Amino acid sequence: MIEQLFHNFISQLSWPFLIIAIISCLLVLAKGADLLVNQAVLLSSRSGIPKVVVGATIISLGTTAPEAAVSVFSAIQGRPGMALGNAVGSIICDTGLILGLACLISPLKLDKVLINRQGWIQLGCGALLIVSCLPSTQFSKVFHQGGNLSRLSGFCFLFLLFAYLWISTLWARKGKPLERFQETRHDPNNNFKILMSLLFSLGLVVASSSILVPSVSEASKRMQIPDSIIAATLVAFGTSLPELVTAITAARRNHGDLAIGNVIGADILNVLFVAGASAAATKNGLPAPSYFFSLYFPSMMFILIVFRIGTLGAKTHLNRGFGVILLTCYLAVTILSYVW
Repeated sequence: MIEQLFHNFISQLSWPFLIIAIISCLLVLAKGADLLVNQAVLLSSRSGIPKVVVGATIISLGTTAPEAAVSVFSAIQGRPGMALGNAVGSIICDTGLILGLACLISPLKLDKVLINRQGWIQLGCGALLIVSCLPSTQFSKVFHQGGNLSRLSGFCFLFLLFAYLWISTLWARKGKPLERFQETRHDPNNNFKILMSLLFSLGLVVASSSILVPSVSEASKRMQIPDSIIAATLVAFGTSLPELVTAITAARRNHGDLAIGNVIGADILNVLFVAGASAAATKNGLPAPSYFFSLYFPSMMFILIVFRIGTLGAKTHLNRGFGVILLTCYLAVTILSYVW
């Protein structure tokens, strides 16, 4: 109800006020992302938790919130196909477009041990999503009849989400602690203050993204851009804006490991959190139409495998050349989705 009232309000804005709303959201989004990266780096330094882990857990939970909100509400409102499409599309967008752009801005620093550990979980979650959508019998017919992500699978995904967060916390505690700031010893509440600032900046990023998406959607409609193009690009891209801005800001500030951790974590959460919560919220689960098995699932796994090969082959950084490869893969998948 509130969401519908908000959309009605946006639709009634005149062009000047609509443009002001879009520019304001972009400014708040950029400021929120800048603050988010600063606080994440401080939390990492003062707590001894590697930036990759901070990005893959705390930051990713916040930046994945738009995908989760859109998908769960879509499923509840009787549009479950949009929920699964948003989750899969966001994985493709995060890994291909966002990491590709971040690599072009600045080579991204790698922590090989942590990246490989989280990367295999990322790839495994993608494969798990596909397997979970397969019917129990007649596998060969998925290209004609499709499949389904059941409600039970959704609850299993949510259980795996808590397990992932718990294990990531254990790994962080067992890892080699980073050098802490001296002032932390004099103020035991420093970490709590940083965490509160982190949550505040996450709120800015998520809130500004939530306002920006319908504002840009309304502007697109007024310019008579077809709804099919808006649905195919704006939903997945719009809900990935927090990851995009966070990754680009982290890359510009030379915190590439935070950017990589955020994207890897977002991909994992798109499966366990976004798809899992959406399936758990519906009685019949999420339908996976036949074209998911012939196009979107293979595209998702293709980009994840390319990323995995790139991180395994890299030494200390993901360079700009690999960024070009990721962007090329993303563009190829996007173009193929229109001509398929």
